[in-house]
Amino acid sequence: MSQPAVVAQGLTKVYGEGETATTALDGVTFSIETGEFVVLLGPSGSGKTTLLNQIGALEGPTSGSLKVNGSEIARMTDKERTEYRRSTVGFVFQFYNLVPTLTAHENVALIAEITGTDADLRSELVLAKVGLTDREGYFPGQMSGGQQQRVAIARSIVKDPPLLLCDEPTGSLDLETGRTILKLLKSTTEGADRTVFLVTHNSTIAEMADRIIRLRDGKVVGVEANSDPVPPGELRW
Repeated sequence: MSQPAVVAQGLTKVYGEGETATTALDGVTFSIETGEFVVLLGPSGSGKTTLLNQIGALEGPTSGSLKVNGSEIARMTDKERTEYRRSTVGFVFQFYNLVPTLTAHENVALIAEITGTDADLRSELVLAKVGLTDREGYFPGQMSGGQQQRVAIARSIVKDPPLLLCDEPTGSLDLETGRTILKLLKSTTEGADRTVFLVTHNSTIAEMADRIIRLRDGKVVGVEANSDPVPPGELRW
């Protein structure tokens, strides 16, 4: 039996010291299997993004354990964290973070060039996968929000990461475009042994997840397996 993709044990993150200390994560514990589509659900300030940042090795824990594919994040050197983010993790954010002076193809190729060979071909293939072959030469300002988010997804998966971390990826999109993006994100787990973590405050989106981790005030208040996920195209909010 293969090891879990992500395991947190008593994970804690505290910002500041003394009377000004703020606990963002408080004893978080859970285990996620490879290939699961996981929704981190909770209100603003519940610790969702902090937890995502921990999994992405963007910051380290104050205490506790966080293992990704058996490797302890807290024990990594700065060099190992950089390599981990380069090879293991893809990030998708609410506001795309595309380079405005680069075309869709160039935005994707920028990542492809530092993560392997045949950058142009790989970029073309992932842009086709997200349905943007006819927009390769467009700049971000020439594309809709949904198209820009698809470029961002293509950029995140061009290196074929085993872990995809998504922070409110539909937060600035309308319902129909949001469902298209969710369907695309869900499809990235098919046949790829890729685990997806998606942060949202929208409980409806959680209906499409394989597993739901509910957070409140930095604590896990529920972990639920969803035996009958709703297809993204049928979600309404």
